This record gives sequence, C-alpha cells and structure tokens, in this order.
Amino acid sequence: MAGFLLNHDSCPVIKNILLLDSEGKRVAVKYYSDDWPTNSAKLAFEKSIFTKTQKTNARTEAEITMFENNIIVYKFVQDLHFFVTGGDEENELILATVLQGFFDAVTLLLRNNVDQREALENLDLILLCLDEIVDGGMVLETDGNVIAGKVSSHNMDDGAPLSEQTITQALATAREHLTRSLLR
Repeated sequence: MAGFLLNHDSCPVIKNILLLDSEGKRVAVKYYSDDWPTNSAKLAFEKSIFTKTQKTNARTEAEITMFENNIIVYKFVQDLHFFVTGGDEENELILATVLQGFFDAVTLLLRNNVDQREALENLDLILLCLDEIVDGGMVLETDGNVIAGKVSSHNMDDGAPLSEQTITQALATAREHLTRSLLR
C-alpha cells in the first residue's frame, strides 16, 4: 500500500440519490454536488427526472437515461421511485451498483414492505442508509446487507435485538399517536 494515493478524479462521484413517490414528490433525497445550488433548483431537477422517467418500465430491472449531462440510473418499486445520479463521465455499472445497494438495504430494513407509507414511517432508517452508502459524493458501501446491518446497529436501543427493537418502536409510535389524539 505504500505510495498508493487516492485520486479523487478516478473515484466515482455520486451527485445525488433520490427516493420519490409515485407523484414525483420527495420521500428522501440527498445531494452531494453543487450542480443544484438552491432548493428550487433541486425540486425542479426532481420534477424533470420524474417526468422524463415515469412512462418507462423500470420495475423489473434498473434503467439508465441521460439528462442535462448526467447519467441517471433508476428503478421503480410499488409507489417508490429510486434514482442515483452521476456525471456523464461516470461508469453506469457503478451507479447501478449504488442503486441496487440502496434498494437492497431499504428492502431489508422495511422487511420487504417497500412502499411509500412504510418508507415514511421508517424515514430515519432510509436517511441513515444514504449516509452509509455515500459520503460527500464518494461511494462508501454498495452491499445492501452490510448497509442494512450498519443502519440497524445505529438504531438499536442499548443493543436490544431487532425483534424487541420493533416492539419498542411500535410502542413509541402508539404513545405518540395517543398523545396527539389527546391534545386535539
């Protein structure tokens, strides 16, 4: 390893990872590039991407498209649309691997219930997923099992097993709903 330098130019760079609903609205998004400096620019990009891809059949496997000098790899599952964006010089296979890692981790964390309602209820897990996959545009991990494992370990209450953790979460959610209904 002596003399090995990590050249930022040779590393794949992810510009954003988007999870949108079936109407093109945000579920979870993370931008790693200054290509979209304002929130309105980000929202406009998301709307354009959604409009461009919504008529495609990206349900069985990931699709690839070019848009505004970017390569976008995307996949649809139920009412969720997964997108990974890289520059036009990026390797599509690497972008597709990032997309598949994100999708696999979300599938594991949502226990195969990959839909908008479940995603919104577990938004914290999905955002942690994004943090485990990419940092500052650099790809950290693409194995869905590893990503889900790291996210699950972040989410544990003092090392409680996953089965007990979900009961704890369910009780917390029930408590929250009860409190809200009493405060009305």
